[in-house]
Amino acid sequence: MSKWLEHNIPRILLAPSFAAVVVFVYGFIAWTAWVSLTRSRLLPKYEIEGFIQYERLFAAPRWDTAMENLFIFGILFIVVSMILGLLLAILLDQQIRIEGALRTIYLYPMALSMIVTGTSWKWIMNPGLGIEAMVRGWGFENFSFDWIIDPDKAIYAVVVAAIWQASGFVMALFLAGLRSVDTEIIKAARVDGIPTWRIYLSIVIPSMAPIFLSAFIILAHLAIKSFDLVIALTGGGPGYSTDLPATYMYAMAFSRGDIGQAASSAMVMMAVVFAIIVPYLYSELRVKND
Repeated sequence: MSKWLEHNIPRILLAPSFAAVVVFVYGFIAWTAWVSLTRSRLLPKYEIEGFIQYERLFAAPRWDTAMENLFIFGILFIVVSMILGLLLAILLDQQIRIEGALRTIYLYPMALSMIVTGTSWKWIMNPGLGIEAMVRGWGFENFSFDWIIDPDKAIYAVVVAAIWQASGFVMALFLAGLRSVDTEIIKAARVDGIPTWRIYLSIVIPSMAPIFLSAFIILAHLAIKSFDLVIALTGGGPGYSTDLPATYMYAMAFSRGDIGQAASSAMVMMAVVFAIIVPYLYSELRVKND
């Protein structure tokens, strides 16, 4: 008995966690997929009716707005965060004296929750309290910064807040990559008279391709599941002009009482995540096997 227990104790210890994951993660994913194929409204129904909910979803103007916003938000958030994070990492890689202080300042936003970030930027962008009121108080009466209340610009306000929070984290990833580059190669390039900008552009940055890919996956995942930042900053408004798929799903499930629509939107979101992550995992496993 003691030998059996000694041999199986790892399985016994892991069994509750494994069961919880199976039930509360994969079980609920399967339940959501099932409900998305029914005519569920306020309460779930379990008679399969086909892809009716998906037809309703793709015909909904609000869902079109959410997907358009996801495209705009995702592209700007990922690209600008990576560029800004790379520039900050290169700056800190110059071995400046106040590197520790700057690194702390750049990383601090990532320590804040999305709710705190959204609330803070809501005050900053509020025309009556933030930047607009401050600049007008300096005497520039015609100055306007009303992105947060302009339906055509509000999504860009969300982008600004998201970049502010994530760029420090991207900087940390790139800085770790820069510090892992073989310094002998850089020294040899400098001896050959190659300028610093060319060393980074031709040698250092190409060697960091895996880190760029990892940063892209992380930022894309954050963009797709963005919810609390939007809720805290704009509440999805004005109207539903800053809706993202996650806020659309929440509104359908808890405000509109339409579980079927919420389930179908959740499955589309999961498909988008899989479309990004699965090729990455495939490439990683292929490299390891080779």
